[in-house]
Amino acid sequence: MRSARMSRFFRTTVLYTLRRVLGCVVALAMGGPWHLAQASETPVDVTDHCVILLHGLARTRHSMSAVADALEEAGDRVANIGYASRRDRIEVLAEDAVSRGLSQCQKENSQYVHFVTHSMGGILLRYYLSHNEIPTLRHVVMMAPPNQGSEVVDTWKARPGVKSLNGPAGLQLGTDKDSIPSQLGPVDFSLGVIAGTATVNPILSRSLPDPDDGKVSLAATKVAGMRDFIAVPYSHTFLMGAEEVHQQILHFLREGRFLID
Repeated sequence: MRSARMSRFFRTTVLYTLRRVLGCVVALAMGGPWHLAQASETPVDVTDHCVILLHGLARTRHSMSAVADALEEAGDRVANIGYASRRDRIEVLAEDAVSRGLSQCQKENSQYVHFVTHSMGGILLRYYLSHNEIPTLRHVVMMAPPNQGSEVVDTWKARPGVKSLNGPAGLQLGTDKDSIPSQLGPVDFSLGVIAGTATVNPILSRSLPDPDDGKVSLAATKVAGMRDFIAVPYSHTFLMGAEEVHQQILHFLREGRFLID
C-alpha cells in the first residue's frame, strides 16, 4: 500500500513538472510573462475561512466538484453554489449566487471568505463587488475568466439558437463597449488568474486570438489589478478537473500567490 502511494506521488510529481515546463515554453514562445510573482502574505489558517465556488455559463455546481473535493481534503470549508446561469442577466445572477455563498459561509462562523470561480462565475463576482463590499474577502482565484469578454460571443450571438442555448447572461459576455466585462474596472482585491492554453473546440477557436482555451483567449483572461497569473495546458471545459490547477488554487488561497517553479 505504501509503495503504491509513493508510486502515485512520484508519477504525479513528474507529470506536474512536465506540464509546468511545457507551459513555460509556450509562454516564452508567446513573448509574454508566464508567471507574475508577487510578495507573499501571512499564510491563511484554514480553520477560520470559507471558500465559495461559482461555476460558469451553462454548467452546474457539479462542474466544480473536483475543486471542492481538493479543497475539502486540504481542510477547507466549502460553499459550492449552483445557480441557473441561463435564466437571467448577469446583474440578477450575481446578486443571487454571491449572496447565497456569503450566507452559507456565515453559518460556518468563518472569519474570512475566499472565492474560486470558473468562466462567467468570475464576472458574477466582479459585478457583485462593483456594487457591494465584502469586508471579510481575502483571496480570489479565477479559472478561465472572460475578464475582457470573448470574441466567441461577438461572432456567434446573432446565430439562430445561441440565445436559447446560453441565455441572456451569455449574450452579455462580448467584447463591445456595452458588454458587462467592458463596463467593469480594474480589480481592487487579491486576485490570481489561471488561464488555459489548449482547446478541444477548433470551431470556436477560429473566433479567438491564439492562444486560447476554446472559449476565451489567454489575453482576455487578464485584468488590471490582478496579483498573479499563470497559464496551464488545459482547455476551458476541463480546466477545473486538473490536479495541477487544484495545487495552484490551494497555494494561492494560502499564500496570496501561485507556486513558483
